[in-house]
Amino acid sequence: MSLKIRLSRAGAKKRPYYHIVIADSRSPRDGRFVEKVGAYNPMLPSDHAERVRLNDERIKHWLEKGAQATDRVARFLGHAGLAPKPTFHEQPKKSAPKKKAQERAAAAAEAAKAAEAE
Repeated sequence: MSLKIRLSRAGAKKRPYYHIVIADSRSPRDGRFVEKVGAYNPMLPSDHAERVRLNDERIKHWLEKGAQATDRVARFLGHAGLAPKPTFHEQPKKSAPKKKAQERAAAAAEAAKAAEAE
């Protein structure tokens, strides 16, 4: 049985609230879980103390048993110091401006530089 530490959505429409749960990876997102180990309220400001609440002891217990955290939960655990912070890559190269757009930006930068020099 592969265990995941993941988010389970609760709350009303347009008012999300998430429980951080230990669940079998095959069970549905809001379905059966083994244990609640925290909560996440995205409606609160990012610096609010109650935005992310974690039960440190139980999370450490489940991590020792082999539970894997999802990307978002891994970020929470990294900020709390319960697990190493995950590395997130910069934006993909696909989203970078294409060749013609880069040429136009370079020409505009040169024109602006020339205008400053005069």
